[in-house]
Amino acid sequence: MSNERVAVVTGAGSGLGRVIARALLAEGYRVALAGRRPEPLAEVAGDSTAARAIPTDVADAESARALFDTVEQEWGRLDLLVNNAGTFGPAGDVGELSAEDWNTVVQANLTGSFLCAHHAFRIMKDQDPRGGRIINNGSISAHAPRPRSAAYTATKHAITGLTKSISLDGRPHDIACGQIDIGNAATDMTSGIATGAAQADGSVRPEPTFDPQHVADAVRYMAGLPLSANVQFMTITATTMPFIGRG
Repeated sequence: MSNERVAVVTGAGSGLGRVIARALLAEGYRVALAGRRPEPLAEVAGDSTAARAIPTDVADAESARALFDTVEQEWGRLDLLVNNAGTFGPAGDVGELSAEDWNTVVQANLTGSFLCAHHAFRIMKDQDPRGGRIINNGSISAHAPRPRSAAYTATKHAITGLTKSISLDGRPHDIACGQIDIGNAATDMTSGIATGAAQADGSVRPEPTFDPQHVADAVRYMAGLPLSANVQFMTITATTMPFIGRG
């Protein structure tokens, strides 16, 4: 069994997942890179012997199970899960959003996070030494919605409940769980925000963004704490994004 720390990062092929995964590799973790597309995962892994690209659809129960089975077989333990995979889904008000689109977002953002936490929890509580940490990507939308984003917003509010439940269930097993809520990190997924984002008053205005490396640094801090300490919730945003107050 390896004595090195082992992490799983979902959505690791692009955006925040890519930056977080590379930061953990630089920190000395062995990292399982999970995502739906093999090519971006292979690019993130590069020639690192500490990285393992594992194509995964976290919304699919069998695919999620296979991810964690592979990690357990490869490295014998799991110290950190970063539940990062997710999708905005199509924009539309509640009257426009189809049941199919709703289900797609819920499966990716909420069910996927549950499935990964389920398997990570199982490994962490039974391993020796036992315990580990789960970090969920909540988003600013866990606090306040953007217009025309009912499915995304509902899943991110639900992630907060999942985080609290994992924290409570994990106490007897030395499993810590925290949530990082991110506002306007500059990634491909959020590229449109810098040019124009819908506001609550119906206008469309550009919003400030910030370097996603700061998110990776925050995750490294959370992950680096002893299991006797936990960042339960952290919010990191562009300083002047329209979130606090009335815009």
